[in-house]
Amino acid sequence: MATVVDCADPVTLLPGMREARAAIARGELVVMPTDTVYGVAADAFQPDAVQRLLDAKGRDRSAPPPVLVPTRATLDALAQEVPPAVERLVERFWPGPLTVVLPARASLAWDLGDTNGTVALRMPDSAIALELLAETGPLAVSSANRTGEPPATQAAEAVEQLGESIAVYLDGGATPGPVPSTIVDATGLVRGDGPLTILRLGALSEEALREVVPEAFEDPSALPEPSADGAGEADGTPARTDAPADEAPA
Repeated sequence: MATVVDCADPVTLLPGMREARAAIARGELVVMPTDTVYGVAADAFQPDAVQRLLDAKGRDRSAPPPVLVPTRATLDALAQEVPPAVERLVERFWPGPLTVVLPARASLAWDLGDTNGTVALRMPDSAIALELLAETGPLAVSSANRTGEPPATQAAEAVEQLGESIAVYLDGGATPGPVPSTIVDATGLVRGDGPLTILRLGALSEEALREVVPEAFEDPSALPEPSADGAGEADGTPARTDAPADEAPA
């Protein structure tokens, strides 16, 4: 039977967090509040746990979950490269409702689904989520709802939709949702052949992003041609990677 933890009660919070951490270690699922909506979390490095997350939501491998991280430093550990524009964005908006898609490090021993070599990363602005992440490490997290249903903004809504597929529900009260995070694709910036693109508008507006990195939205193909002597001429670039987009809070 699933455990529901009242995180507002200091008597139940500490043992509840321990139970949640143990469930994650066993490859089970935990629902936790974030700064957008409730999310269902699994150990990002246990493929069976990630598959259990997808099954609970009724999704397939074509919709891989984002990964929530506890610190800014974890971004460098999981992403192959972090462009300067992304550095400025996360400095401004992390922790917060910004998800960034980047090429993942090839050495990572995980299987999030059909990611085409990318990973969507976010650091949530939620004390409960960050405390759990600090103890477990990066978690694959998708919104706590069945596919096609509204994301849960209350723990009870998550219980109603996901039931016994979850080991532990961390009830942190109402979340600010239902607006999810804004997702941006920075893979073009890493390759040098495309601008920063918005995959999903959410809690952060396009104007807010452009205010921080206006140059990142410029299309390199619209820039002046290289000089006749070939200076700055580049070889062919690889095909564009399809970035994972999900209704997740991450």
